[in-house]
Amino acid sequence: MKIGILGAGSMGSGIAQVASQSGHEVVLFDTNAEQLDKAKGKLAKIMARLVEKGRVTSEDAEAIQGRISYITSMSDFAGSGLIIEAIIENLDIKKKVFAELEGIVGADCILASNTSSLSIASIAAACKKSERVIGIHFFNPAPLMPLVEIIPAVQTADNVTTTARNLVDSWKKVTVLAKDTPGFIVNRVARPFYGEALKIYEEGVADFATIDWAMTELGGFRMGPFTLMDYIGNDINYTVTETVFKAFYYDPRYRPSFTQKRHSEAGWYGRKSGRGYYDYAEEATKAAPNTDTVVGNQILNRILVLLINEAVDAVFLNIASAKDVDLAMTKGVNYPKGLLQWGNEIGLDNVLSQLDALYAEYGDDKYRASVLLRRMVNNGETFEF
Repeated sequence: MKIGILGAGSMGSGIAQVASQSGHEVVLFDTNAEQLDKAKGKLAKIMARLVEKGRVTSEDAEAIQGRISYITSMSDFAGSGLIIEAIIENLDIKKKVFAELEGIVGADCILASNTSSLSIASIAAACKKSERVIGIHFFNPAPLMPLVEIIPAVQTADNVTTTARNLVDSWKKVTVLAKDTPGFIVNRVARPFYGEALKIYEEGVADFATIDWAMTELGGFRMGPFTLMDYIGNDINYTVTETVFKAFYYDPRYRPSFTQKRHSEAGWYGRKSGRGYYDYAEEATKAAPNTDTVVGNQILNRILVLLINEAVDAVFLNIASAKDVDLAMTKGVNYPKGLLQWGNEIGLDNVLSQLDALYAEYGDDKYRASVLLRRMVNNGETFEF
């Protein structure tokens, strides 16, 4: 099958690499010829490193690169069986592009968006054959991250969902099925990892370094929330937070933070700008955390119970199965264990009591416990996988 990729940024070029490594002919489109050259050069360097490490042979590396065509005209998408769009997170632009694609590709071509938070149903509505449209959300960097969220819209035909998922499975990815709701699984469930960490900082409980230390050293997370936000980019992370907040009709659980907004407005995006929550200048010294385990465990537990509650609610609202929720968080953002499994281990009753205590203290609806969590505790149930 010929695979078309729309957008030659880091995500689009990464998906192109994945498809080519799986033996597909790939056409990678961008309106910017310079961006295409950059993507081609980047792939050549990646392949050279893989050959050097013995991961692929020089012949395989040459074949992988040879299967990708770099195009500046969308008419070259003709004959594709699947097109994955990976451009700017702007609904109007995506809808315009999808409507244009329909005039180029065949009737059986699946049109997919790699959007991380926008409505697949809205994108599909721009097409005459809306049943061919689906969300296929990779995580960056696409060649390394195993998880892919498959998101059918209300219009998506069942056979399109099955075909898309089977195809991505054949690329040696771990797929999870998610309902078309804001943030899907990962970007919805992960919001408290950032949001509650920012709130803890704003209350003066701990500084950035201490919160990061608590989550990595005591919680086992690969990166603390502030290190991770600096890695993602505060501009991107804040935009996603604001998008999810608005999309959920301003539910307090997804409320953005003024601290992150001000960092974004200041141009303190993180690593890519040289300054974020931390200073990445060569001469800068990183602040030492307060390694008091009592404080650290208070931070960890407060963030963790909110994450578990969000995961439980995703199951309650049929966003995904319990199995897929836990797979998504371990394979998509490298959590040390599935949140629902974690909830089982520490006790769902313990999670509920901590949430109820926070709700009583703050009177803030962001701490409201999921109905499913309360039901399961009342019935003495745990999650089964």
